[in-house]
Amino acid sequence: MNEPIKAVQLGCGPIGCSIAKLAASKSRIDIVGAVDPAFAGGDLGELLDDRSLNGLTITGDARSTLERTRPDVVLQATSSSLAQVLPQLEEVLEFGVNVVSTCEEMSYPHFHQPKLSEKIDRLAVQRDATVLASGVNPGFLMDAWPVFMTGISQDVDSVVCIRRQNAAHRRLPFQRKIGAGLSVDAFRQRVEDGQIRHVGLPESVAMIAAGLGLQLDDVHETIEPVVAKTDVRSEALSVAAGQVAGVKQVANGVIDGAAVIRLEFSAYIGADDPQDAVHIKGSPDLDVVIPGGVHGDLATASAIVNAVPRVVSAPPGLKTMIDIPPMAAFQ
Repeated sequence: MNEPIKAVQLGCGPIGCSIAKLAASKSRIDIVGAVDPAFAGGDLGELLDDRSLNGLTITGDARSTLERTRPDVVLQATSSSLAQVLPQLEEVLEFGVNVVSTCEEMSYPHFHQPKLSEKIDRLAVQRDATVLASGVNPGFLMDAWPVFMTGISQDVDSVVCIRRQNAAHRRLPFQRKIGAGLSVDAFRQRVEDGQIRHVGLPESVAMIAAGLGLQLDDVHETIEPVVAKTDVRSEALSVAAGQVAGVKQVANGVIDGAAVIRLEFSAYIGADDPQDAVHIKGSPDLDVVIPGGVHGDLATASAIVNAVPRVVSAPPGLKTMIDIPPMAAFQ
């Protein structure tokens, strides 16, 4: 389309603000509204420190904002849970508006939530709208990217993806989220309670399998503490030797007892070799390593914004990153 794509930001937390600020910098996107009850009545330009958006008031009501602005797309950054974002999706789809979401469980929802996936797809098709979840992980580094890499492969025997982050450089809420500073017993209790878990790793395994046409026998996942061997610290948090520095989470996609897809996600304070890597065994073998790794928050905002033109032009329905043309940066 020649006209700018009209977008509404739904969710103005740290990630939502990063998305909105990046989207506002693009000549092909026009931010026409923002919704977040926690910031209702506030000025989006002031919240983002972006003068171009001064005067745009954040509302607490999506319906009235959609009725007033009639956007082409909603940029949703509200929850990792598909069940929690479903009412928001239903409201947006009533207006026939496309959605690009950060919801990790919606990156490949057919795996854990087939019935909800069918419902969302049906609503989207009925309203001639497209729904997509993206992000850095899940959404790209550990699923879409390795699938795209196999486009030059004659055959693939196995896929291993490694994402290792030094959490010392992340925000304190992230450090708390991965259990930094806890005892091992407290960490394991929080894992059991569902409070420590990187959402989306099994979904990424399922997306890779679907992209490669593999029928997995099983997907199993482990979540273990990374225990500090020496005292380590970030700007905001000190971790003593013997305490938990962070998390290592592994998901394996298994066929005939062998892990043909293995995803290793680890984030801990003091990681001395942060990286993002994909290792594909096949013909040919493919090994790509990004030393230092990719900044998660920046890449998530980029993935959401860069997906917008693809989603707006895509056929209606619930899509995943392997269903749309590969996205690219734009001005």
